[in-house]
Amino acid sequence: MKTAQKDMTKGSPGKIILGFTVPLFIGNLFQQFYNMVDAVIVGQFVGTGALAAVGSTGTIMFLITGLAMGMTNGFTLQVAQRFGAGDLKGMRRSAVNATILAAIVSVVMTTVSVLFMKPLLTFMHTPEDIFADAYSYIIIICGGLAAPMLYNLLSGLMRALGNSKIPLFFLIIAALLNILLDLLFIIQFRMGTAGAAWATIISQGISGLLCLLYIAKAVPIIHPHKEDLRPDPHMMSGQLRIGVPMALQFSITAIGSMMVQTSLNILGSTLVAAFTAAGKIEQLVTQAFVAMGTALANYSAQNIGAGDVVRIRKGFKSATLMGFGYSIVAGALVMTVGKYMTYLFISGDVSEVIGSVDLYLKCIGTFFIPLTIVNLYRNGIQGLGYGLLPMTAGIAELIGRGVVAVIAAHYHSYFGICMAGSAAWVLAGALLLGQYFYIVHHDLSKLPPKPSENS
Repeated sequence: MKTAQKDMTKGSPGKIILGFTVPLFIGNLFQQFYNMVDAVIVGQFVGTGALAAVGSTGTIMFLITGLAMGMTNGFTLQVAQRFGAGDLKGMRRSAVNATILAAIVSVVMTTVSVLFMKPLLTFMHTPEDIFADAYSYIIIICGGLAAPMLYNLLSGLMRALGNSKIPLFFLIIAALLNILLDLLFIIQFRMGTAGAAWATIISQGISGLLCLLYIAKAVPIIHPHKEDLRPDPHMMSGQLRIGVPMALQFSITAIGSMMVQTSLNILGSTLVAAFTAAGKIEQLVTQAFVAMGTALANYSAQNIGAGDVVRIRKGFKSATLMGFGYSIVAGALVMTVGKYMTYLFISGDVSEVIGSVDLYLKCIGTFFIPLTIVNLYRNGIQGLGYGLLPMTAGIAELIGRGVVAVIAAHYHSYFGICMAGSAAWVLAGALLLGQYFYIVHHDLSKLPPKPSENS
C-alpha cells in the first residue's frame, strides 16, 4: 500500500519530523491512558491508598516496560537504516532477527521480574498499608509483559518504514477498550488494583494483535521471504549493540526514579499519592518530547542509511526549534493550571495533596528545555547508530537524580525529591549536546557530502 511506509530521506526535514511527531504524540497520550485511567478509576472508586499502591509501582513498571521498549526500538532502528539505504532484503532479514530477539527478551524479562518482584518492593520501603495492592498490580503487569513487547516491536517496525499513523489508530482502540475493562473489572467485579492491571495487559495485547494483522495484510514490503527466515548472528549482534544500550538507558533512568520513589516512600502514603498524581500530569505533558525524540531517531536512521549528512543536521535543527517552542508553552501551562488535574485522580477533598502536586509541577515545568534536549539528542544520536555513547548521558541522569534523592531522603525534603528529575535533565542535556557536536564535526564530517533533494 502506498501509505504503509514513508521515505524520510526526501522533502522538508521540518515538515517530515512534525508530520511524524503529531501521530506519535497523540498515540503516546493514548498509551498513557493505560496507566492514567487505572489511576483515575482506582483513585475515584477504590481510594487514595489504592492510588498510592499503583503509584508506588510506577518506577518499577517504567523499568520493566522501558527495558522492553528500549530493546525493541534499538532492534528496529536497523530496519530503518536498511530501508533508508534501499536494502530491502537486509531490511526484511533485520525485521526477522528483531522478532527473534524480542521473543527471547520477553521470556527472560518476564521470568526475572516475576521471581524478584516481592523482594524489590520490600527493598523500596513500600508502605505496609499499600504493599498487598501494589504487589497485586505489578505482578500481573510483569506476567503479561509479552503484550507490550508485541506492540512495541510491531509499531517500531512500522515507524522504521516512516508510518506513525497506523500504530496511533490501534492505540486509540486499545485505550478505549482499557477504559471499558477498567470500569468492568474495578467497579462491577470489584477486582481492585488487580482489575486495573488485567485491563492494561488485555488492551495492550489487542493493540499488538491489530498491528500484526495490519502488517500481514498491508505491508508486504516487510514480509519475509523463505531465505530471510534463518537467524543471522552477525545481524543480531549489530541490533544488540544498539538495543542493549537503549534498554540500559531506560533502566538507568528507571533506577534513578526508583531511588526517588524509595526516598518518597519514607515520607508516607499521602505524599506518595500526591507525587503519583503529579507524575501522571507530567507524563501527559511530556509525551510530546518522547514523540519528537522517536521521530528524530527514525529520521536520523533513514538518513544515515542514505548517507545524507546535510539532512541529518537540518533535522536536528528543526526538531530542536519545535521542542523549545513546545517547552515554553507547556511549562507555562503546567506551572499555572496543571494542579487542577489533581481532581481527576483523587475523589473527595484534595486539599491534602493539591499543594504538593503544584510544587512538583513548578519544579519540573521550569526545566522543560533541558528535557527537550535529552529526548531529542539521545534518540537522534541513537538513530545515527551510536549505542553506548548516549548511554553515558543516562549515567549522568542517574548521578543527578540519585544524589538529589539521597540528600532529600536525609533531610526528609519533599521539595528535594521534586527537584531530582530536573537535576538529571540538566546534567544529561549538557552531555548530549557535547556528544552531538563531536559527532557532527568529527565523525559525520568524514562522510562524503551528498546533495539533499528538496531539503
